[in-house]
Amino acid sequence: MMLGVVSNNCEAIIKVAVGRIGSPKITVDAVIDTGFTSFLSLPLSIITGLGLTWHYRDVGTLGDGSEVVFELYKAAAIWDGQNKIIDVVASDAEPLVGMGLLYGFKLQIEAVEGGRVTIEAIG
Repeated sequence: MMLGVVSNNCEAIIKVAVGRIGSPKITVDAVIDTGFTSFLSLPLSIITGLGLTWHYRDVGTLGDGSEVVFELYKAAAIWDGQNKIIDVVASDAEPLVGMGLLYGFKLQIEAVEGGRVTIEAIG
């Protein structure tokens, strides 16, 4: 089980340990975004600092319906205590956890400031 908290801005935040495959990890605070279908997004400055390997480009659709080209990188993350190879999308925004990481897990949010965020494996 993983725990997080609802921020003063009413965002569900979870800590994610991420880094280059086979290298030490850093911990980032990431906002849970159920409208984001990939695994994790990070600012390019963090991606560059970690030395993540570029993987490919993809076209994605934003919430407003516009399409943009995303740069994707490969990384390793610690998720539910397990090392997992994931795609990381370069973004100008704050780090986001998407449905790719949440798939197969139950997400519960106490939707008040300081509320508990719980993520646990289904089954």
